[in-house]
Amino acid sequence: MTDPLHTELLQLAKEAARRAGELLRDGRPADLAVAATKSSPIDVVTEMDIAAEKLITGLISEHRPDDGFLGEEGASSEGSSGIRWVIDPLDGTVNYLYGLPTWAVSIAAEQDGETVVGVVEIPMRGETYHAVRGGGAWGSGAREGERALSCRPAAPLEQALVSTGFNYVTEVRAHQADVAQRLIPLLRDIRRGGSAAVDLCDVAAGRLDGYYERGLHPWDLAAGDLIAREAGALTGGRPGERPARDLAVAASPGVFEPLQRLLEDFGAWHD
Repeated sequence: MTDPLHTELLQLAKEAARRAGELLRDGRPADLAVAATKSSPIDVVTEMDIAAEKLITGLISEHRPDDGFLGEEGASSEGSSGIRWVIDPLDGTVNYLYGLPTWAVSIAAEQDGETVVGVVEIPMRGETYHAVRGGGAWGSGAREGERALSCRPAAPLEQALVSTGFNYVTEVRAHQADVAQRLIPLLRDIRRGGSAAVDLCDVAAGRLDGYYERGLHPWDLAAGDLIAREAGALTGGRPGERPARDLAVAASPGVFEPLQRLLEDFGAWHD
């Protein structure tokens, strides 16, 4: 039986993600500028990231004023309801800045520290992905309509298509490139999309066999990790651990363990 609270949180997350996606898609200025930098001069935030986060937090606060927030662009409050919203208003900012289509709005709701709702809106694809803990994962889009998501059947690792991402700190990027170079001969191929939320949804939808990345934050992961797990994928970090800043891995069963083992052997989690 669906928890009425989770249904309420899902509907609010979907509405907030839809509105933020429309703002980002339709309101992108022709002279879009970098508003600030994050971890390095090439890790940027634009004026639109900030506007989208304000839209999301404002809408949610109107309906649930006692909830807490953790947002990439600075939203942070404890709240008193036991619900915390984890928000990446624009995952794939560099893609967005350059006019590339792979970017997303990611919104998750945590209840007492556990993610119970996740929504990822991918405006340039016209797609929305969502999940409620224990209720499966779902996707909708103009081409395929509403559908239940299921990750790909397990493939031999050498036939697996795997995506990854690269940090914006030069030393970390160099190490990640070395890990990818060692992995490529052992896989079908590697992709680099530029949005963790989109990659996790692509694992859920069966478009990728796996995904890994180092250096992610809670807002990068929260919604997409739940969607991938509810679609049947396995997710984790280093062996025996949950996805974390050190390492995040998501993959079809059968691909997950050998991929995770290789990443551990190659030291993907450290310089």
